[in-house]
Amino acid sequence: MPLRGKCPTCRKETAWENNPHRPFCSERCRLIDLGEWMEERYRIPGKKLDDDFLSNDQDDDEKKKN
Repeated sequence: MPLRGKCPTCRKETAWENNPHRPFCSERCRLIDLGEWMEERYRIPGKKLDDDFLSNDQDDDEKKKN
């Protein structure tokens, strides 16, 4: 019996083996998921960074350019 799972985007049952888009059922579902990450709808929990840390990081980037 081949491995099957549900696509995380559309919940359609899909084959796991020989599926180039796994765990998704299609490229469309894979791109929808990527778009969700890009729009920051999904997040990985962690500590909130303070504004000083973020501004120092931008300053470092500017120094590297010059």
